[in-house]
Formats: sequence, C-alpha cells, structure tokens
Amino acid sequence: MTIGGASTDADVDLVLDFLNTVDVEDGTDLLDDPAGWRAWLAAHGLSTTGSNDAADSAGDVRSALRAAVGDPGLDRAALSAQVTVTLDAGGPRLVADEVVGAVLAAASRLAVLGEWDRIKICPADDCRWAFFDRSRNHSRTWCSMRVCGNREKARAWRERARQVTT
Repeated sequence: MTIGGASTDADVDLVLDFLNTVDVEDGTDLLDDPAGWRAWLAAHGLSTTGSNDAADSAGDVRSALRAAVGDPGLDRAALSAQVTVTLDAGGPRLVADEVVGAVLAAASRLAVLGEWDRIKICPADDCRWAFFDRSRNHSRTWCSMRVCGNREKARAWRERARQVTT
C-alpha cells in the first residue's frame, strides 16, 4: 500500500478503522474472525496474503497504537514495521507491504502533520471507541455526545444531586 499522496482523511480513516477492529461494547474483535479480517483488508485495499499471520502481529500493533492514543486499559509498547520511502513524479511516498506497515505509515503521516493528538479513545469504560477530534481547540472528550457524553453528564448530575440532598 502506498501512503503519501493519500489525503489526511484517508489516513485518519485507515487508522481509526484499524483501531476500531475491536468493539468493547459488543465484545467483538475482528482479528479473531479470519473471514471478517480478510474482508476488512480487502475493503481497505490491503493484501490478504498471509492475513492470518498478519492478524497476530496486527493485534500487537493495534494494542500499542490504542495505548499511544490514550486507552487506559493497555500498556504502551515499542514496535516497528518495515516502511519504505519512494520518490516519484508525485513526490515522496511511504510504501508498506503489509497492513501493519500501512497503518503505521498512516499514523506517522498524521504525526508529521500534527494531527496525531486528535485521535482519541472514548473514556467510557463500556465504549473505548477511537475517534478523530475535529473540534477547533482539540477539546472533544467523547466519541458521541448523544450517547457516551450524555450518559456521563447524566451520571455526574445524579451524583451532584445526591450530594446536595444528603
């Protein structure tokens, strides 16, 4: 996969889609479903060759990336992947032969552009969905104010109301 000429939105989409291959709320993990994992790879234009082996290394990378963006349930870990820089008429490009390299190349591009800190993990214990903070001042906390944010605000209000009455 080539990363370089792709838009920032394409990089964001790839990284978020990869981080969200685990769904805490539903208790599912796409990396545990070989057919689902191959379909995910195909949908993202990535090679399905050796996809079962790639799922094993992808799990480690996903955990490390989720920890790097703030998932409190995971420990930070160092990792690396083979990525090549090529130069052609379109300019320099990061090229990776496997899903891990492609995702890390997209994440690296976001870091270089100063967009990495906008990738966040919802703090709701029953959610933990990865999202991209598009707020002007990078202050968004919840993946959705309608769901997780609303639940947390209602819980905090109930707690404050209970303290007032006691």
